[in-house]
Amino acid sequence: MTSFSTDRLGLGIDAGGTQTRWALASVDGSIVAEGAVEGLSALQMSSAAGRTALQTTFAKLCQEVSAIGQPTQVLAGLTGFGGDGAVLTGLLAELLALDVANVSLGNDIEIAYRDSFEPGQGYLVYAGTGSIAAWIDRDGGFHRAGGRGVLLDDGGGGYWIAREALRQIWRREDECPGSWQGSPMAEAVFAHLGGSDWSVSRDFMYGQDRGTIGRLALAVAAAAEADPLALDIVQRAGQELARLALALIDRYGSRPVVLAGRAAQLHPAIFAAMQAALPASLALQQKVARAHVAAARLAARSQPIT
Repeated sequence: MTSFSTDRLGLGIDAGGTQTRWALASVDGSIVAEGAVEGLSALQMSSAAGRTALQTTFAKLCQEVSAIGQPTQVLAGLTGFGGDGAVLTGLLAELLALDVANVSLGNDIEIAYRDSFEPGQGYLVYAGTGSIAAWIDRDGGFHRAGGRGVLLDDGGGGYWIAREALRQIWRREDECPGSWQGSPMAEAVFAHLGGSDWSVSRDFMYGQDRGTIGRLALAVAAAAEADPLALDIVQRAGQELARLALALIDRYGSRPVVLAGRAAQLHPAIFAAMQAALPASLALQQKVARAHVAAARLAARSQPIT
């Protein structure tokens, strides 16, 4: 890689369950470089194995960044972040040879919001591995609907889509063993898993991390044109995301809504179903999230999220 140097570089990090993206920005907002490494979550800090995996991923990311240039300020958004980031802040500071005062951590959704709106403007509905709706008011207060975690809810996210598909497939197998062979969705799902035996599905759902499970949604969405059951699942995903938007609208009033996140892009029926479930007068837009870029520009201007 070509090394890049400047008086000030801001490093933005957007860490999700399936992918961790980073970007380096200069003071004028120009993006110097960007990349991606494996997904991670602040929730990994709760176990020794998780902490080791998180440290390995951050080390890889920082190595890629350092090959480009030395950031002077870091703003990182992590899924699952609950506010106690002293260990993670110290880790990033050490890996990048920075003072801890130059590293700011926050929730990944707060940064994603800033990629779409200024505070107070509108609502962000984000569908990645999980799902959440967010509003940052003009005073910087963070308000949410959903985002409770994939085991509890997170309807419309990638994990939810994957779980719904396997649930439907195995319910049908209970009623009519071997019926999966007539289902394009089941065939696509089992091809993704590497087998049609229950033990393969069991080991996948109960042995893999949430990001890996969420990626199964790709196979479900790919089957939606050929399998009515898959189409129904992605349409219900859109309805779940609409429910999140409506929860904030009911609480705080009507504002424009942006739908973002990789799961939201899996199939056009997700956006269409969400739009159909919202008031026709509501301004709804879908966009490709670039939260890591927004974070890098904020970091370069030394304006961490508060």
